[in-house]
Formats: sequence, C-alpha cells, structure tokens
Amino acid sequence: MKAKEVPQDDANMLDGKLKEPCYAVNEKGEYTTVQSVGWESKNVVMQQAWENINEKVEKAKQDVLSGKRSPLAFYIEKNLMTTKLVSQYTGISRLCVYFHLKPNRFAKLKPSVLQKYADLFEVSIEELKNISAE
Repeated sequence: MKAKEVPQDDANMLDGKLKEPCYAVNEKGEYTTVQSVGWESKNVVMQQAWENINEKVEKAKQDVLSGKRSPLAFYIEKNLMTTKLVSQYTGISRLCVYFHLKPNRFAKLKPSVLQKYADLFEVSIEELKNISAE
C-alpha cells in the first residue's frame, strides 16, 4: 500500500486521538511508517468489541444491584480485569478475591482489605461499596 492510500476512516470512535503506525511504501518505493486513525472494517470490529464489554459491565452492575454479586465484580468488569489480575495487584490471594465476589463475604471485609481494592480501582471505600451512582 502506498503512503497516500493508508486509510484514515476514524468513524468518530476516538476522535482521531489514537493513531497507530502502519507500514506503507513512500514515493521512492521504500517502506516507511504512516500514522492511521483506522479503517472501516477495523472500526466495526472495535465498536462490536466495546459494545460487548459494555454489556458485560452492565450485567455485572445488575448482578450487584440485585444482590447476586458484590460491588467488586462490577469494578473488575469495568476495569477489564480478572480475579487473577486483581490478586496480583493487591497481594490478596486469588481464592480470597473469588470469595469476595460474594456479597455476604464482601460485607464482612476489614477496612484494610477494602482499601487495597479501593486503591486498585482508584475509588474511595464508599464508592467501592456503593455502585448505584456509577
């Protein structure tokens, strides 16, 4: 592909803020990198992926509000994390993180444990406990 032919179909997904380098051939026939904001097919796939993520976050929120899961589940989904990642970042065992997804266990957590989760997700303990405003 020639440098002038590199797609620039932003589709307003990121307002042109994120550009990725693509290899193209310049006027001299040499390979060079050209910044691209994307192209239609890639933007469609990205939009579908974000819709899927947003659905998972909304389901996690509904599970929390209905009492099926603790607020920790919402923050894990919202931050695109797993229990393994949360465990690694907080130093809390993965099994404990899993148990903390249960509302009755989460309600009994010590302030020091809640603070580790709050620090990880960059929220206050109160925000961590109450997601209704999210």
